Amino acid sequence: MRLQHLALFFIPLVTAKFHPGHRGDERSPLRNQQIPMVFDEPEYTPQVKTQPTLADLLTIEASSSIFYSYARELELSKLLNDESARLTLLVPTNKAVVALPRKPHQDPETKDDAVISEEEFDKLSKRNVERWVSAHIIPESLNALEHKSYSTLLDGKLVTFSASGKGSDTNAPSWQNTVVEDGVRIMDTKEASNGVIYILDGTISVETS
Repeated sequence: MRLQHLALFFIPLVTAKFHPGHRGDERSPLRNQQIPMVFDEPEYTPQVKTQPTLADLLTIEASSSIFYSYARELELSKLLNDESARLTLLVPTNKAVVALPRKPHQDPETKDDAVISEEEFDKLSKRNVERWVSAHIIPESLNALEHKSYSTLLDGKLVTFSASGKGSDTNAPSWQNTVVEDGVRIMDTKEASNGVIYILDGTISVETS
């Protein structure tokens, strides 16, 4: 009789242990699953320019937009965006360019009544513009101006800086006491990551020595 009671006691336990709905069976599929590995994403570090390039400064310099409109049509304009370049730009104001008797694209050697083809005209215009822009670019960055001559990108063309002739202010930056070529005054200066800009109240002649 006692054995019957014990048998009745153990049967429910055995049935519960091997029943398909038991919690032990619910966990068993996880034993064969691989837990996916989680990798940390690399931290994003934005690149921030500390200074604008020469091209950036010319883009927003409204007083000298004509110079940049000529320069950006040329292959050498890539230098203005080149972070590794070191240039000095002598940039005339719009007023100075407009005052020129012959504009930068015009050929001083061509007579007004000369007849040339459109293709020849475009070729001459581009050559003249490239000579004119090149005469305004010194292939080194001059943050402090010395009173001497510097070579430009125009072959054979030198630009001479000299004392302004006015009473020099020893506390003023060097450009304020300096004139370019035949008395062209420097109005302002702007520093870029790849060079420096000097705003002029006149233009640089393309005549070479």
